[in-house]
Amino acid sequence: MEYPRRHQAFPDDKQLRFEPPHSDHAANSFGVWARLFYLLIPPGQPWHFVVVTKTGTRTRIREAAEAEEHEFYTHRASKEWLDALAPLGTNEEKPFLESASCLIAIFLKKFSYTENGTKLKNYYPAESVGIASGLLIAALHYAGVAMLTHTPSPMRFLNEILERPKDERPYLLLVAGFPTADAAVPDISRYDLKDIATFLE
Repeated sequence: MEYPRRHQAFPDDKQLRFEPPHSDHAANSFGVWARLFYLLIPPGQPWHFVVVTKTGTRTRIREAAEAEEHEFYTHRASKEWLDALAPLGTNEEKPFLESASCLIAIFLKKFSYTENGTKLKNYYPAESVGIASGLLIAALHYAGVAMLTHTPSPMRFLNEILERPKDERPYLLLVAGFPTADAAVPDISRYDLKDIATFLE
């Protein structure tokens, strides 16, 4: 978990391979990742992961995301917000959405359905999806994968492009892959333990 967390540069020629957990490749590092990934998505849980490697689909996602980001940087964001983003070096251009090995779109499901179509409300979906996303990120780190969390707002275009139901809400777009040799990350220090935790003994 000490590796850099916000890679934005991914090579086009070095791609991840996602294998089913019982494949012949399950013994390698992605076997570990695959097992963890499949454990995260048992039936009835309030999330759905869409792993996108298809070039055309990633191009559509990039175009839609950049359109929203253009509106954000030119109209929606306040000066204070833009100043806070400045140290990260971000802008409306998102080439990593096409160059990274894959995109993992994470959807929040407010409702689940039984086999006979009965609609069931999912309780604490935001908290549950947050925990599941954190476990997924930890698993990717463990497998040596670099990633970037991307949250264009709004993200409803993901429902249309990825053909997900309207009652699912896009929660997070996780960009995953191997960084380029010259990839740079923001020099952001971590908070000290005393700043994030209190121990009452």
